Amino acid sequence: MPFARLNRATTPTSHIGLGLAAVGRPGYITPHRDRDLPADRGVDAMRARTHELLDAAYAQGVRYFDAARSYGRAEEFLAGWLTARPEVTDVVVGSKWGYTYTGDWRVDAEEHEVKDHSLATFERQYAETAGLLGDRLDLYQVHSVTADSPALGDKDLHARLAELAASGTTVGFSASGPGQADAIRAALAVTVDGEPLFRTVQATYNALETSAGAALAEAHDAGVTVIVKEAMANGRLAGTEAPAVVREIGAEAGLDADAVALAHVLRRPWAGVVLSGAATVTQLAANLHAPLLDLDPDRLDRLAALVEEPEAYWRHRASLPWS
Repeated sequence: MPFARLNRATTPTSHIGLGLAAVGRPGYITPHRDRDLPADRGVDAMRARTHELLDAAYAQGVRYFDAARSYGRAEEFLAGWLTARPEVTDVVVGSKWGYTYTGDWRVDAEEHEVKDHSLATFERQYAETAGLLGDRLDLYQVHSVTADSPALGDKDLHARLAELAASGTTVGFSASGPGQADAIRAALAVTVDGEPLFRTVQATYNALETSAGAALAEAHDAGVTVIVKEAMANGRLAGTEAPAVVREIGAEAGLDADAVALAHVLRRPWAGVVLSGAATVTQLAANLHAPLLDLDPDRLDRLAALVEEPEAYWRHRASLPWS
């Protein structure tokens, strides 16, 4: 497993990863992007921002970088950064297939991505990913699996993914939606020749949405690496958007709200990697203070009061505008 490299790292930030969803394309569903990104969101400007973040993350001990075919040009930007820095050999690189980016580099596109978990889409997108990342690709994940996803029952797809795994690339999946726990358990039950197919799971878990926690603990106990996305709930747990209790706990410790949100997830014993989705170096620096925060039982109890019903949480997420 490539994630063994992280276990050898000694920096407190080695289990925080950098996700590139917010900077690989001009539009995303987090607030205040007009403040966080340059007025020019052309390809060159977003490439420069991505490389700036990758430089800062690596310098501060981050060793996992996460992209996807649907994140605009995120794979391309990451590949360019890796090529320009051949001395960087200790990072773990993950990407995802199953969504096609259709936003045409526009914030106001009617459609930003299209989901398709067919074998044909895998073959096309894997060729695209391999063409950019080559042998730097450590992990390839099925993007946003749900309990009814055809990816869970397609034996031909499973056989092809097993081939990829046998060639040295770890195979995983991400989950989303109010039924994440069911999707995780269904995916963990998929086998090829009697062996589990998926060796990593990436799922949403944060102070507002904790419903996948038990399933993620089961995955961890089964030897599957857990990657947590959206620890800040697409900006709802960061900055001025954060609930008062999150900001108060941060103020008590001299930290920002986003560090509190990340620290809350880092405390889960099953969390192998927790992603930062920072769009600025300042946000990244604030995120990386999370390991310093002591969340005692009182603080954890205060945060526990924030939990929402999964259906309500995901309805709110679906209503967020692209900006």
